[in-house]
Amino acid sequence: MSKAASRPRHAPTLQAQLPELRAGQSVELLKELHILTREGKLNQDTRRKLKQVYHLVQFIEPLLAEVLKERGDVILADHGAGKSYLGFILYDLFFKSKPVGWVYGVEARTELVAKSEALAQRLGFDRMRFLATTVQQALSHPDLPPRIDVVSALHACDTATDDAIAFGLARQARHLVLVPCCQAEVAGVMRKSKALNLGRTPLAELWRHPLHTREFGSQITNVLRCLQLEAHGYSVTVTELVGWEHSMKNELILASRPDRPHGAAQQRARERLAQVLEELGLQELTARFAVPA
Repeated sequence: MSKAASRPRHAPTLQAQLPELRAGQSVELLKELHILTREGKLNQDTRRKLKQVYHLVQFIEPLLAEVLKERGDVILADHGAGKSYLGFILYDLFFKSKPVGWVYGVEARTELVAKSEALAQRLGFDRMRFLATTVQQALSHPDLPPRIDVVSALHACDTATDDAIAFGLARQARHLVLVPCCQAEVAGVMRKSKALNLGRTPLAELWRHPLHTREFGSQITNVLRCLQLEAHGYSVTVTELVGWEHSMKNELILASRPDRPHGAAQQRARERLAQVLEELGLQELTARFAVPA
């Protein structure tokens, strides 16, 4: 046997086997989150989930870096955190290598909070905190710092996204990163006043059929959220999180507060918000989409 034939072959690295993984990504973390199997494999479902989280991380990392450069520290609050996939992966890829920065996971289910706390302790992620509270209750929670720089809410259901927006506005967050889910409140109001609106405006044809009511209500909810943020001085970008083949809950709203908000743009957004609510017969939701005076 030749020397070349007898020379042991090097096994391919995990990065080569799984090109989806980011450089420096903790394999142990991905196994703990059940994204990787114990054998270090990805199945189709977990590959899709990892792609979604990584794509969102790509949007959030530059925002964290910007705040860190300006303030020397950065604090992120992740609302409706669930199993805290996003918070853990952000900590692993961004915060772990730095001596500053905190991640707070806000989740109402106490069993998920307990599991996240145990995992953070096992991994040595010392600047992660988890709170068993609703997004709405987080507004006055004593264990959350008064300053929050970045607010995220990934698939926070129905009005929980609005609660995350209210939280971000109250804490004057520099950035909000939102992926809404299951919006039902606006559609419910449209459904109640459908007969009246059909006689008042031909636009009611947009939600005359139940399926259209649900879909149009979901669309209008996010339009109203964007106008609300703009009325508070934020610049807003709306884009896709990932391809529609990966998730139908796919709309990503990015809002950033400039140092000097444009007063005229805020006024236009306030006026448009009030006009849309009136045109669609949604005046009872004015308090939900509160606009500054």
